[in-house]
Parts: sequence; C-alpha cells; structure tokens
Amino acid sequence: MKLKITTIGNSAGVILPRELLARLRLEKGDELFALETPDGVRLTTYDPTLAKQMEVAEEIMRKDRHVLHKLAQ
Repeated sequence: MKLKITTIGNSAGVILPRELLARLRLEKGDELFALETPDGVRLTTYDPTLAKQMEVAEEIMRKDRHVLHKLAQ
C-alpha cells in the first residue's frame, strides 16, 4: 500500500487509510512503534512491555558499545 507524506502543522505525517487502520485494529490516538530492520522500517502496534525492553536494550548498547563492537567482529 502506497502512503504519502503530508504536512501536519509544522511537522510531517503519514495518513493511514481507514482500511489499513481496520486491518491493524487501530484507532485514532493509538500509538505505533517504528522499528528499523534490515529491510526498512516496520510499523507495529505499541506494546508497553516491548517499550521497556527497548529502553533497556538501548541503554546497554550505549553503555557497553565497545563490548558489543568486539562481539560483532
């Protein structure tokens, strides 16, 4: 499905068609996660447990960056 970026106030946004919202079981005001993947960006519904796990993972990646770099070699 092709989506277009549009101006929303001083920002930019994507309008999700009603059909897509229905398929994703989303409503106006719901939150989405944008996850970077090797194939691009994946949008997924907001999950508080995943949000906390991502916070912890990002903290570890910042704190132990050198260790993760060595493990990747």
